[in-house]
Amino acid sequence: MASMQSKLVLVLLCYVFLLSFASSSDISEISLPSSSPKVSVGLYYESLCPYCSSFIVNHLAKLFEDDLISIVDLHLSPWGNTKLRPDNVTAVCQHGAFECLLDTVEACAIDAWPKLSDHFPFIFCVESLVTEHKYEKWETCYEKLNLNSKPVADCLSSELGNKLELHYAAETKALEPPHKYVPWVVVDGQPLYEDYENYISYICKAYKGNKVPGVCAKYSAGNFIHTVKLKRFPLVCRKGVNKMLDVLERIKNFDITGLL
Repeated sequence: MASMQSKLVLVLLCYVFLLSFASSSDISEISLPSSSPKVSVGLYYESLCPYCSSFIVNHLAKLFEDDLISIVDLHLSPWGNTKLRPDNVTAVCQHGAFECLLDTVEACAIDAWPKLSDHFPFIFCVESLVTEHKYEKWETCYEKLNLNSKPVADCLSSELGNKLELHYAAETKALEPPHKYVPWVVVDGQPLYEDYENYISYICKAYKGNKVPGVCAKYSAGNFIHTVKLKRFPLVCRKGVNKMLDVLERIKNFDITGLL
């Protein structure tokens, strides 16, 4: 009996010690080491920028190949170069009203299906239609993916859609350094600027865990040879430039000597 009481006292003393330690320290700073810390990847984009849709469909989707997504924490932010009117409520989208609609649709999808594996296929489907110039048929993605349209429809018909977009507006505005154009890809806190299509190499370089996906092998220091950049227009939609002015700006700045 005495032995049992001694053990109980010892347990209680240990418990009191742990409580006193927690109270004297910021409990939020206590974390267990992770054997496979994920690399944060953020994509700040707008739905009708052709370079954003192309990146999502032809490049970002590769995250789901070769188990690369297992080392990535991907965050999508559908706002991009959209501006707010002086009322700080009304959005003015770079590519028109339909872009505002699709940005909100995708924001609602993220809210309705928080898991990346649930909302990314829907966004991929919508952006695939953008690349095909069929984005007016975005609602067909519900049927293609066997999704219930009600959560997104309810979001669009309520104030929730606007609130979500204002959230992404604030999130985009808070970027440091500020974004200059879209797509704006950030890996491990660092923007990739115009090298965003090469984002996988940055992920592999930033990853510090011990479960390295096989796809990272070709990006190792000994094996990876960076492709030579050809002279071309920067594949971005710049801030404060509408679609037509963007085209004119690219024509004006085109260096024909790069093709000779």
